[in-house]
Amino acid sequence: MAEIKFWQGNEAVAFGALAAGCKFYAGYPITPSTEVMETMAVELPKVGGVFQQMEDELGACGCAIGASIAGVKSMTASSGPGFTLKQENLGLAYEAEIPLVVVDVMRGGPSTGLPTQGAQQDVMQARWGTHGDHGTIALAPASVEECYTLTVEAFNLAERFRQPVLIMSDAEIGHMREKFVVPDPESLKVVDRKRPSVDAEHFVPYQADPEDDVPPMAGFGDGYRWHVTGLTHNDWGFPTTDPGDIDKKMRRLMRKVDRFRDDIVKFDTVEVEDAEILVVSYGSVSRSSVRAVRDARAQGVKVGHFRPITLWPFADKELERLARRVKTIIVPELNCGQMVLEVERAVHGKARVVPLNRVDGELFQPTEIFNKIVEEAK
Repeated sequence: MAEIKFWQGNEAVAFGALAAGCKFYAGYPITPSTEVMETMAVELPKVGGVFQQMEDELGACGCAIGASIAGVKSMTASSGPGFTLKQENLGLAYEAEIPLVVVDVMRGGPSTGLPTQGAQQDVMQARWGTHGDHGTIALAPASVEECYTLTVEAFNLAERFRQPVLIMSDAEIGHMREKFVVPDPESLKVVDRKRPSVDAEHFVPYQADPEDDVPPMAGFGDGYRWHVTGLTHNDWGFPTTDPGDIDKKMRRLMRKVDRFRDDIVKFDTVEVEDAEILVVSYGSVSRSSVRAVRDARAQGVKVGHFRPITLWPFADKELERLARRVKTIIVPELNCGQMVLEVERAVHGKARVVPLNRVDGELFQPTEIFNKIVEEAK
């Protein structure tokens, strides 16, 4: 049965994970993500899951990977400094193709930075944080409701594509409280990883299905034997230096996301049909942007809003189509200009791109974005 809840964003992430079938959480407390961990500590045992507080962020990510290898859906959460520490094990999960959900409730940096104040400074780290080539999937909620629904979606994508999926929240979204209708669990689409369709004797651990480039995954203890390594490996899971095997593996890691890019990418638009100016923003900033767009519309300015919900892969094709019809694109971000680089790449010079940055630990007020819209409309 659907219920109305008044949850904090971080709480909604935790309950979304439970709805998706998460049975293991490992973490280390860090502001402003700690409520995810606290909620999982209370709620996971109620559904037969395991909660583990680790000695550090590396151990937390490693434990979550191990639990996933054992066959259960797992999650870990952190903020900027901890997200940095998790990168080594994230690389292992990409290479070994281990489903995993990682939540980054962004705060200001670098280093210890601003523990209690939000930012959007980890956007490029989400894509390029760990070394090597791999496809990246990262989702950015803009409401408490999306903290819930996108966490379910993150688990579905992680299970479908056998890789880590990132939830890029921020301090404002994580700590705000909103009322929303939590859907009936029976109505949710929940995806589980593909299991082997052959017996153990004929099982080739990394032999991918040509239909989706994703190999089936056996759990440890299910009677199937497979070797897990961070070294580049062949279809049997053992290290290789054969150029053909290496090329095959690396291209497949990219292709399994690229092939299904249209299934993954999500975005939202407001008042774009006749827009001459377009505001592009995501996460908490998008809330101020939409208010600014509506206020500017009330004064006769033809302006619209485009919100990437999926930060990676970026909604470049969709944005490029809109760029053909507008003169100016304004990109407000709580950083010195990160996603604006993707916007510039996507529009190919079809519209003028104007960054609007704030890095003082404060939120964008709608009036700031409104004033920029009016300035560009002159």
